[in-house]
Amino acid sequence: FRPAARASLVGEHIDQRLGDALAAMVVMHIDVVGLSGAHAAVEAALKRLGGTRVADDTATQFWEDLREQRHTFFTEGDVPLWRFALPTTTPPLTLDGAQLIEWGGGQRWLRSNAQPATLRAVATGRGGHATLFRGGDRTGEVFQPPAAALMDIHRRLKAGFDPAGIFNPGRLYQEL
Repeated sequence: FRPAARASLVGEHIDQRLGDALAAMVVMHIDVVGLSGAHAAVEAALKRLGGTRVADDTATQFWEDLREQRHTFFTEGDVPLWRFALPTTTPPLTLDGAQLIEWGGGQRWLRSNAQPATLRAVATGRGGHATLFRGGDRTGEVFQPPAAALMDIHRRLKAGFDPAGIFNPGRLYQEL
């Protein structure tokens, strides 16, 4: 699927002017918005949001760097990087650290030294989960442990496909 029109905007606090009705890709603290869809819809959003339109070649490079995690948000600093998977309607997270929001709000990145249990509780409370993506203490669980019933299914599948327990022990969850 290739949208009929695309545009990218930059501007201070442009993410706050989006509102719930716009399903656009938002990058917070970088204040860049990518719009795509029908020509009329993109033009209407451009007028509503304001900001400065980014040249197509610059925007293409920006979004490619973001997608491939070459953007400075991903490459600079040694603060742990967390990936949140949340419902797209989830309001902004009030957590310490730099945040980046993608996929219309469904995928969120956080650079934070907060405790894993705190971050996972926030994610669970909003109907999602959090994964330690890069850095941080990797001796504990990297993936958010599933509910007991789902862990039981994982345990039985692992036992069925790997009865000797030789394939990637502890890779997904420490107890498997």
